[in-house]
Amino acid sequence: MHIDNARELKARLRAGAVQAAAVPPAGAAGTTGVASVGISVLGRGGDGPRYGLAVRYSGSRGEALAGQARELTAGAAETEVDIREIGLVQALTAPVEPGTWSPEALQRKVRPLHPGLSIAQRDVTAGTLGGFVTVEGSDGLYALSNNHVLANSDLAALDDPVLQPGPHDGGRAGDQVGRLARAVHLDAGGGNAVDAAIALLEGVQDASGVDLTYPVGRLTGWTEPDDEVDVEKVGRTTGWTKGRISAIELDDVAVQYPVGVVSFDGQIEVTGAGGAFSAGGDSGSLVYRPDTRQAVGLLFAGSERGGENGTGLTFCNPIGLVLSALGATLVV
Repeated sequence: MHIDNARELKARLRAGAVQAAAVPPAGAAGTTGVASVGISVLGRGGDGPRYGLAVRYSGSRGEALAGQARELTAGAAETEVDIREIGLVQALTAPVEPGTWSPEALQRKVRPLHPGLSIAQRDVTAGTLGGFVTVEGSDGLYALSNNHVLANSDLAALDDPVLQPGPHDGGRAGDQVGRLARAVHLDAGGGNAVDAAIALLEGVQDASGVDLTYPVGRLTGWTEPDDEVDVEKVGRTTGWTKGRISAIELDDVAVQYPVGVVSFDGQIEVTGAGGAFSAGGDSGSLVYRPDTRQAVGLLFAGSERGGENGTGLTFCNPIGLVLSALGATLVV
């Protein structure tokens, strides 16, 4: 279907009378689970990109929404309605206990810094250094990652130390590479767009002091995804992985953080190619198109299920919203 028709179905499901009666807002008393609605990306046809309705759910609240979605779309083609049970969605910092490890190189102390390395605020386990940005009106170079990686889900203070590698990977005071400079607040009330923060690097004046290379080389810029495209990322836990964008404009993505559940709107969903696209510790990775070498999103969360071969789905903030919220420019 055309994207406008998909958006109309999404709006009807979110705001229609049947939903309002049976599906309370995320976080309401007596409700559990995920109930996210977005636009499924179905590839290209002869007349351009094709879209459908995407529903991601778990628990009693999600089951109610999934049932309503099936009723609302009863007349639509089966391929135009993508409903998946995905389990718990979590922010992807590294687990406190040892788990699956990434390629050793990404968890070591590495200088100069480059994308994909383990990094975190001193009280966080470990996440991923996504890339580098500058801020208008400010000197220096900044590391880009998530709020829950560099700002400890709003529990950190400005100027708190940021370590590479992260503490879970052996980072100590002597491994400090910068200080928390800016973080976008996470609102437990919902309506969040990004989980993002930056750290001002120490001892680095400009891009000549870091390595800007990704597996495909240096990026050329960023773009907004509008149809099914192949994407890649390099992250602290799963290394270099490949996938495809399977949904866009996904709303009510309820994510479990150490401080509670936080809901996001307008997100990008990625399905791994033959395996998991991400795991705990990959939060903060920059997701990019390998064909054009353009960034599309900032990885921040993943689900237990819903992807191919029993793997989970990965969720990303659109990179344009991330840069705008931080007042930053991506360095390429």
